[in-house]
Amino acid sequence: MCNKLTCCLIFFFITVKIQAQVCNLPGMVPEKAFPVCGIAVFHEAQITNCTGPNVASRGCSIGVTSNSSFWYKFTCFQTGTLGFLISGLDKNDDYDWGLYDVTGRNPRDVFTDANLEISVNLYGINGGGTIPFPNSPTGCRPGATGNVHCEGSAATNSPFNAMPTIIAGHDYLLMVTNWTQSTSGYDLTFTGGTASITDPKEPHLQDSRAICDGTQAVIRTNKRMKCNSLAANGSDFIITPNVATVVGAVGFGCGTGFDVDSVILTLSNPLPPGTYSIAVKNGTDGNTLRDNCDRAIPVAENVPMIVFPQFPTPMDSIEKTGCAPDELILNFSKQIRYIKCNSIAANGSDFTVTGTTGVTVIGASGVCDANGLTPVIKVKLSAPIQTKGTYQITLQTGSDGTTIINECGQETPAGAVLTFTTMDTVNADFTHGIRYGCLRDTIDYFHDGRNDVNFWKWNFDNNRISSLQNPQMVYATFGNKTAQLIVSNGTCRDTSVVKTIFLDNYLEAKFEASAVVCPGDLAVFKDTSIGNIQLWNWSFGNGNTSNVKQPAPQTYPSTNFVKDVPVRLIVTNNIGCSDTAIQIIKVVGNCFIAVPNAFTPNGDGLNDFLYPTNAYKAKNLVFKVFNRFGQLIYSTANWQNKWDGKFKGQPADPGTYVWMLQYTLIDSGKRIEQKGATILLR
Repeated sequence: MCNKLTCCLIFFFITVKIQAQVCNLPGMVPEKAFPVCGIAVFHEAQITNCTGPNVASRGCSIGVTSNSSFWYKFTCFQTGTLGFLISGLDKNDDYDWGLYDVTGRNPRDVFTDANLEISVNLYGINGGGTIPFPNSPTGCRPGATGNVHCEGSAATNSPFNAMPTIIAGHDYLLMVTNWTQSTSGYDLTFTGGTASITDPKEPHLQDSRAICDGTQAVIRTNKRMKCNSLAANGSDFIITPNVATVVGAVGFGCGTGFDVDSVILTLSNPLPPGTYSIAVKNGTDGNTLRDNCDRAIPVAENVPMIVFPQFPTPMDSIEKTGCAPDELILNFSKQIRYIKCNSIAANGSDFTVTGTTGVTVIGASGVCDANGLTPVIKVKLSAPIQTKGTYQITLQTGSDGTTIINECGQETPAGAVLTFTTMDTVNADFTHGIRYGCLRDTIDYFHDGRNDVNFWKWNFDNNRISSLQNPQMVYATFGNKTAQLIVSNGTCRDTSVVKTIFLDNYLEAKFEASAVVCPGDLAVFKDTSIGNIQLWNWSFGNGNTSNVKQPAPQTYPSTNFVKDVPVRLIVTNNIGCSDTAIQIIKVVGNCFIAVPNAFTPNGDGLNDFLYPTNAYKAKNLVFKVFNRFGQLIYSTANWQNKWDGKFKGQPADPGTYVWMLQYTLIDSGKRIEQKGATILLR
């Protein structure tokens, strides 16, 4: 087996000769690729040796050459995996290939953009030397792995790649290169994958029209058909009534491509004005027109054709103008004769525009096909028309000495007029007003409706919409609210900026208070209410009131028991709304912390528990009880939890128990530690 280095020496002289021929023939460059179909075998009988640039690759360090290559194009109609097989006709063939996604791109971008590469295989195997190996196919098939196989003898190399996933609606190119520069050819088939590259549309005739004096006709098909299925002598077509015969047929673009959707028929003599039918039949080549999947247009299928008397193409219609138009589009597509592009004065001097405001024409152009004909003329204005009005566009003799001329050489007379209207531009800016309430606020929105606005779309807080001109929004919650408006008068449209509106009348009465008032203590109160508050009304539960924000400290008479005293604050904001907050404070008769020296947990309701009494002003408290052996019997961090004289659910033995008490005084922050003994009596 020869490797590629050996083959380079063998074919050195051939290669030198090839350098003189650059790859530019149809099918051998990306922009002139062969169209292929998933249900047909593409047979390439002979390779043409030529030189081409390297294709951009991100997978292989060695250049991916396009020498002696053929390019194939296809569109994916069903997403799935793509399988294909390239089978050389000679045992010494060595085929490399690359697959590229060129959706929305210039096909020649494959030479510069490596990101278009989907899969590439440069490995190849051939018999070579004296070993009678058969030809080795390559491609993508089930069970294969890897998207890149480069030249060389790496253990992971293979002539087959994994099947890539292709996407419906995307366009692809497949390059096949015969590295050995054999001329024997190969077969290309698409098989094994789940994707479809076969257009499901069946081929049919679409329409026809006569050209000028009826010596030619144009037939359009509903999809592209193979150029090589068209009989050049026109025998694929027949005209009824049979006042002329078809003597020739040429496909648009067949000189540089492989498929076509329009055919020019040449007739034996002019057709008189009237109605005709053009039908397809098997021509002298044995078939009708065939698509890229070799599906034929049915025999006897026909389309009507009208031959009109020759007359100038009239000014037909003007497309409806959009908002602030700076271009007018004259439409001739409904007429039987298109306009010659070279009869349109590029400076726009074939046209003048008059009306409500002054308008200046600065240019004109067509949307020209391969024959230099256009169904529309675009008239360019010096500035957009931004006001409402009625205008006329008038045809006149331009600086080129003519008006406009149709494909049959008939000049449209000067003076033809088309009328059009424009609308004012619109503005979506809006105003608002707020009606504050105690429980709900109302925001009124206003748009002036100027310039014939008849459409409003409001978006409030991204969750509510309205189509009213002046809507209202009611809110039970306060804070930031957003609004945006889109308006239209049927032609012009505008969108406002998002406006943020702050409802600042949220009201909440709150205050901080001393939780416990010991004998001789002052109770302190601090207002923490929220809102635009103007009035405060305090009632302290001791007979005193206050109407200032931060009232003076209060005293409470001592009692021999704990008394819950309600303290109330009413606040009123700037629009007269009020809110009330109430807190309960404890007024106690004793705040001296002590632990009894004896208790009797016998259930008589008297002195049944052991705990530190009156620890109202203690925090971080820990109270523990131990027996005479030092064993922890009881522990708590809440002074109001009480030891009931039990240990592990059973009554503890009478006797002396040691307690330990730790806490921090709230007023001073001083840490206190005490120890003592208590007698448990039964």
